[in-house]
Amino acid sequence: MDLTELSVKDISHLVKTGELKAKEVVNSYLNNIEKYDNDIKAFISVFKEEALQEAENIDKSSEKTGALLGVPIAIKDNISVKGYELTAGSKILKGYTAPYDATVVDKLRKEGAIIIGKTNLDEFAMGSSTENSAFFKTHNPVNLEYVPGGSSGGSAAAVGAKEALVSLGSDTGGSVRQPASFCGVVGLKPTYGRVSRYGLIAFGSSLDVIGPIGRSVSDVAKLLSVISGADVNDETTVDVPVLDYASLLERDIKGKKIGIIKEVNDFSLQKEVSDSLNRAIKTFKELGAEITEVSIPHLKYALSVYYLVAPSEASANLARYDGVRYGFEGDGDNLRSFYEHTRTKGFGSEVKRRILIGTFALSEGYYDEYYLKASKVRRIIYNEFEEAFKKVDTILTPTAPTTAFKFGEKATPLEMYMSDIFTVPVNLAYLPAISVPFGVDDRGLPIGMQLIGKWFNEVDILNFADALERSMKNV
Repeated sequence: MDLTELSVKDISHLVKTGELKAKEVVNSYLNNIEKYDNDIKAFISVFKEEALQEAENIDKSSEKTGALLGVPIAIKDNISVKGYELTAGSKILKGYTAPYDATVVDKLRKEGAIIIGKTNLDEFAMGSSTENSAFFKTHNPVNLEYVPGGSSGGSAAAVGAKEALVSLGSDTGGSVRQPASFCGVVGLKPTYGRVSRYGLIAFGSSLDVIGPIGRSVSDVAKLLSVISGADVNDETTVDVPVLDYASLLERDIKGKKIGIIKEVNDFSLQKEVSDSLNRAIKTFKELGAEITEVSIPHLKYALSVYYLVAPSEASANLARYDGVRYGFEGDGDNLRSFYEHTRTKGFGSEVKRRILIGTFALSEGYYDEYYLKASKVRRIIYNEFEEAFKKVDTILTPTAPTTAFKFGEKATPLEMYMSDIFTVPVNLAYLPAISVPFGVDDRGLPIGMQLIGKWFNEVDILNFADALERSMKNV
């Protein structure tokens, strides 16, 4: 039996009953890492000895409890795991050891999950291809010549390559969903406030959300139940009920209303992506759902708004990395030159670009013209989604306008930013959304469909995604 084919539910059940050893499960994934990761490079660090020891402790224990007992999980390296290096994919944090566990990590441990390593990412989660990591590029497990997406490219690639059963990523403008789409796995961005961000290195504080990645909707649903909930350490979390999402799957979607945004047609879609969208619409109709056109008129401004709001928040959040308190330390004869050398050498080009954009947008004389105006348009986009959800239960779009692209193919930042055109509006409006694999292009590269839900209604999007997933299995 190939243990890497088992689901989260299967592993936790078999380990609890003693039919399967947690150490066997961990070894099967460590073997895949050893076999494939020299080429894929999903992991920045692998916790081989520690993971095996944790598995052994589970096997020896007489009390076998936990929703994720024995489940190997990979963690994006901008999420704090106590005692291990926390780099955010940047030279400026190289050598920094996390002094505490993020809330999500603490919750995973309490449910018996085994952290198998930290995954690669675009530096400080700024990118759509994992080409911006300070250490190395991660490759798409479907085809090594292509990018895995970003910024959670390592987390998606690890799951796609069966180097981890599930993983955690962070999503500021699509960084869980877009790489999930490119790597042919499932990625969920929860509602802002559903999951604690305590222990996540901040990029855009009003946009960042930690989300699960897995090979099935059921696995992602299991993980979501564990990591959700209010947290006293994160005042942006909301005290709303946390459900057993996996037990609520496979519900009938007959009569449910699915919205199609008419403005999606204003953007250029790869033909196979457009064809997959049409097939998804047809599938939902056959399952008894009603298709309704909705309008988000300001969708065309979402990318512009995002690239003012996110860099502005990043410029403030990244001001703390000065070489004095932690991480990379530069040279200089005085404090100013010391700061300049540290930040010039410590940050990569994309991070510096966004810091400069954000600092400019917040500067005196430009704040009203740029950041304030972007914030107002953000509210308009929120209101337009609110109106749309008065008519429909969920909204369907492609996750990305194209499938994965080759390394270096996006020649300008704007070309790269366009990868997130359908994911960014979700973050601006604080909504939940999920990417589920639905077909491949003529090169065999995966295509993802995105389902956007109402605030704190992850149940519906999980069920719609589950319906799409089951329809693919029946083909």
